[in-house]
Amino acid sequence: MIKNNWTREEIEEIYNLPFMELVYRAATVHRQFNDPQEVQISTLLSIKTGGCPEDCSYCSQAARYHTDVKVQKLMELDEVLSAAQRAKDAGSSRFCMGAAWREVRDNKDFDKVLGMVQGVNSMGLEVCCTLGMLSESQAEKLKDAGLYAYNHNVDTSEEHYEDVISTRTFADRLNTIDNVRKAKISVCSGGIIGLGESDGDRIGMLKTLANMPQHPDSVPINNLVPIKGTPLGDQEPASIWDMVRTIATARILMPKSMVRLSAGRLDMTYEGQTLCFMAGANSIFSGDVLLTTPNPAVKNDQELFQILSIKPREAFKDSKKSAVEFQVTPTAGKALGIEEVTVL
Repeated sequence: MIKNNWTREEIEEIYNLPFMELVYRAATVHRQFNDPQEVQISTLLSIKTGGCPEDCSYCSQAARYHTDVKVQKLMELDEVLSAAQRAKDAGSSRFCMGAAWREVRDNKDFDKVLGMVQGVNSMGLEVCCTLGMLSESQAEKLKDAGLYAYNHNVDTSEEHYEDVISTRTFADRLNTIDNVRKAKISVCSGGIIGLGESDGDRIGMLKTLANMPQHPDSVPINNLVPIKGTPLGDQEPASIWDMVRTIATARILMPKSMVRLSAGRLDMTYEGQTLCFMAGANSIFSGDVLLTTPNPAVKNDQELFQILSIKPREAFKDSKKSAVEFQVTPTAGKALGIEEVTVL
């Protein structure tokens, strides 16, 4: 049964089940709502790197921290489309573009992003963006350009949030998610474990996500990748057991959502990743880099998929058409360098 009114006590009971029982229950729910042998492959590209004014304690791209990340301006359209084609050729069905912005501004850079969205969408890929805070009108522009999904993680529980980020509020996060939903864009929202939070904070984060009016279509579960120079640079990531427990709980609470095994996979064994899939994860990010952090090589993912007989999920599986319909706005069309786009 799908529900959006989970109590904290109910979630605590699930989260604290004996490990084998928890995985069994999550696997059972997973099979009721999803194909357990199907996993979506997504690719994440940093289209504008570094120089972010935010103070997210885990992030290598915050301007105030001394990390090895070099600031790079917004990529050009042809570079992005070439990267999207490589991702598609490697088996990805979703292409995500991330910019190190605190918020979207209505300027030429945003117009260029609209052009990127149109271009990637026309290739038959689900196109996703993560650009920071977003107004309702900006979400509408992205939708018109063909955006399929928007990522905006809550990161952690509301109670723990101020210990991780001070430059925006938890309510700001929820407001952006609400704007995305109003524009009828697929919501991608999850969090990070290993931030020094308690089990209670993980439960609180999952409660926030599971009690939204509509569950996020995608729920990324990230494990901290410690970055030297950031406040959490010496923090120990969460264990594989905590990762599986969080994924399993998310699967039970949000049966139809894509649960994304996201950052932190590089340090996971094949066996650890397999446990995550058993517990209900059905999406990964493929490619050597996730924005600025390392990720398993594509050939390793292909090998694991072969061992487990996993098949990649096709793009737009839940849509009636092979691509999202969109209108070509004048600004986005100009950025793309074309007057009209036809999606077959």
